[in-house]
Parts: sequence; C-alpha cells; structure tokens
Amino acid sequence: MTDKPLPQQPVGDDKKAKPIWLFVTIVLVILLAVKFVLDYNEKKELQEYYQTELTEAQEKLAEIDAELQQKIREIDSLGGDIEELLAVQQQLTEERDQLQRTRKANRQLIARLKRKTEGYEELLKAKDKEIEELKKVNQALLSENTDLKEKTNELNRSLTELNEDKKELQQKVELAARLKAENIRVMAVTKSGKEKSGVLKSRQLVKLKVTFNIAKNEVAPLETKEILIRVIDENGQVIFDVSRGSGSFILNGKETFYTAAQDVLFDNSGQQLTFEYEKGSRFDPGQYKVEVYTDSYLMGEAAFIVK
Repeated sequence: MTDKPLPQQPVGDDKKAKPIWLFVTIVLVILLAVKFVLDYNEKKELQEYYQTELTEAQEKLAEIDAELQQKIREIDSLGGDIEELLAVQQQLTEERDQLQRTRKANRQLIARLKRKTEGYEELLKAKDKEIEELKKVNQALLSENTDLKEKTNELNRSLTELNEDKKELQQKVELAARLKAENIRVMAVTKSGKEKSGVLKSRQLVKLKVTFNIAKNEVAPLETKEILIRVIDENGQVIFDVSRGSGSFILNGKETFYTAAQDVLFDNSGQQLTFEYEKGSRFDPGQYKVEVYTDSYLMGEAAFIVK
C-alpha cells in the first residue's frame, strides 16, 4: 500500500489573519493612548483652573490687606479703636503666608477663601460707616465751644451705644442666619436595597441612610455650604473611615472627626439632603446619635437604636 499525502493547510488564510490581528492591536493601543491623553489633559485643566482661582484669591486678599491698613491708619488718626482691626490684620497675614506655602489648590480651599474674602469685605464696609461717624465727631470737636462740648459728649455716648447696639445686632443676625436641619430620619438599607426605620437590626444594616430638610431661613445668604454628619456611638466615639469619605473639622477650637460630608447650594427652598454611609462592618448594638453641622455649628441631631 502507498501512503496517502497529508492534506496541507492553506497558506493564504494564515497570511490574511496576521495583518488583521496586527491592525486590531494597533487600534487598541491608539485608543488607550488617546484615553490616557484626554484624562491627563482634563486633570491638568482642572488643576490649572484651581490655581487660577487661588491666584485671584491671593490678589484679592492683598487688596483687602492694603485697604485694611489704610483704614487702620485713618481710624487711628481719628481717635478710634483699632484693636479689632489689628487682630484681623494679623489673621489675614497668617492666611496669606499659609496660601503662599500651598502648592496645590482644591475645591474646598477655593470655597473657604471665598467665604473668608466676603467676610473681610463686609468688615471693611462696616468700618467705612464707623469712619464717617468718627469724622463727624472730629469735625464737631474742631469748632466746639462750651455749649458744643456737651453736645459732643452726648454724641460720643450715642456713638458708644451705637457700637454696642451694632455688635449686639450683628450677633443676633449671625445667630438668625444659622441653618437648621429638620425632619431628621435614620434608616437601615438592607442588601436588597430595602429601607428599614425604627429600631434598626445590626444584621440588616448594610448601609446607614440619613435624610433631613434644611429649614427655610430668609436671613441666611444663598451660598454653597459644606454639610457634615457625625454618627456617634453610645461611648461617645465618632464612626469614621477616611477611605469612605470621612474626615476632620474644627469644632469648638478642637479638631474632631466627621462621618460623611457633601457640598450643597443652600437655596432657601426647604431642600432635602440624603447621606448614605457604608461602615464596612456591623454596627454594634446600642444607642447612637446623628449630629448635623455646617460652619462648625450644630444644625440638628437625632438618636437611633441598633439591636
């Protein structure tokens, strides 16, 4: 018997397949390179925007500092009290020095600088009114006589009372402008996504969900607010995890931890906020408390029980 020759595989098909795979590989590499460049450019543009905002904030603080020095000289020459302004100037100098050491800007820093700048501008406006009052007093003193001395003393007393009333009014306005959290609800979110309220069961509590409304406030300015919540166990310990969005803030002059945070534009509509926090482990049974903060003051609180 003669051996039959083995069938040979067509050479043409193999040659056609190689260019196709090479083309696909090149396309994939190009797409990955394009995505990398786009992501890099987006991050670069965002950082450039923050740096531009930071530079503008530094320039604005420099302008405020120059105006503040001018007002200190003017009030001092008119015989007014400059202790408050000297303290503000020291604080402003420290903030400017800190900004010069800041290498990278971020959204939180820019928002904080905006609030600070607005506060300084309001202070300067208030000092303009005080300067006008002092000028009136000094003008009266230049042309005083025996009868005018009595009127001047009365005017000085009125000015003192006006300053005291102004401080008292400012304190009342600041208190009235504080935001409040209403209708605070604490719920457990199960693995299936169902929400349970009332006494929460530890085995069902995959996520902790907190909802509340920001009460309407006609005095409060319409602006962006950073809202923080603190979940505190019965031992007074704050539940936090930096990897899950927790952090720290200054409360009563001390650094303290918060559980979660979000930036919200307060629009005086009674808007509702929702926080969801996944602890990563079971909540121990016990009584807990949720506190809501903004600008380092308490907006509201509520308690809940885990069994």
